[in-house]
Amino acid sequence: MMTMNRRQWTTRLAGAALAAAVVPRGAWGQSQPRATRPSVVVQVSDADPAKWSLTLNNLRNLQAELGADATDVELVVYGPGIGMLKADSPVGARVASALQAGVKVSACQNTMQALKLTATDMLPDIGYVPSGVGEIVRRQQQGWSYLRP
Repeated sequence: MMTMNRRQWTTRLAGAALAAAVVPRGAWGQSQPRATRPSVVVQVSDADPAKWSLTLNNLRNLQAELGADATDVELVVYGPGIGMLKADSPVGARVASALQAGVKVSACQNTMQALKLTATDMLPDIGYVPSGVGEIVRRQQQGWSYLRP
């Protein structure tokens, strides 16, 4: 049995990913469900206000380019980033604007539980998912694009 070193494995994995991206649906006998409209899941796991500003700018620009009413966008927040969804967040007003523009904002309940946070500690109108990473994987399986600014 031949063992692959890390470089060989990475090269093969990249090749498989490229092939999956360029082979038409159904070419391998399988049809992958695709979103009928642009759908993007965005990860923020950082507590850096500059990273949040960049992310929220990206979302605004995305909606301006593709149309807010024609695009599904979900911002999934976990880890240290969860603090930016607290009621006293320095980016709270910008998050509220994103929510008003149709961005779904989802806080990871695993992270909240670990930090002993409840919904009363958080910004109003955000949503909750059991696992932030689980939500991202589910969305990708549904054909959503993944973005991590």
